[in-house]
Amino acid sequence: MKKVSRFALIRTVLARGWKRRCFRCGVGPLFQRTIVTYDRCPACGVLYQRNYGDIWMYVIFMDRIPIGLGVVAVYFGFQSATKPIAIGFFLLMFIPLIATIRQRQGVAIAIDYLSRIWFPDPSDEIHDGRGAVINL
Repeated sequence: MKKVSRFALIRTVLARGWKRRCFRCGVGPLFQRTIVTYDRCPACGVLYQRNYGDIWMYVIFMDRIPIGLGVVAVYFGFQSATKPIAIGFFLLMFIPLIATIRQRQGVAIAIDYLSRIWFPDPSDEIHDGRGAVINL
């Protein structure tokens, strides 16, 4: 097993989350349909979410990043002079938010996986002694 740098681990896990793939092997799909996740990876068997309430903080954070861009635009002086401009601004914020919901959900679950790696719980099965936290 080769030693993986922390930066490479973060980059790989987050990229796999964005692509909606398993964080450990990169092969298995993350979602069954829409935003319903599999319990385990069909390819390597890793448990995606240990406790289903654990990712809420990460989901909320990932939702606030795109909304924060709109708040920053308004803060720095964007004003809608007409109704079509206001509707266009709303659509410019709303469409990417909906279009990237699966990717952002995948990244939120990936961040939870990283926290499970760095703050190990002996009862968590990803720390079963195999040492294969991620396959590059």
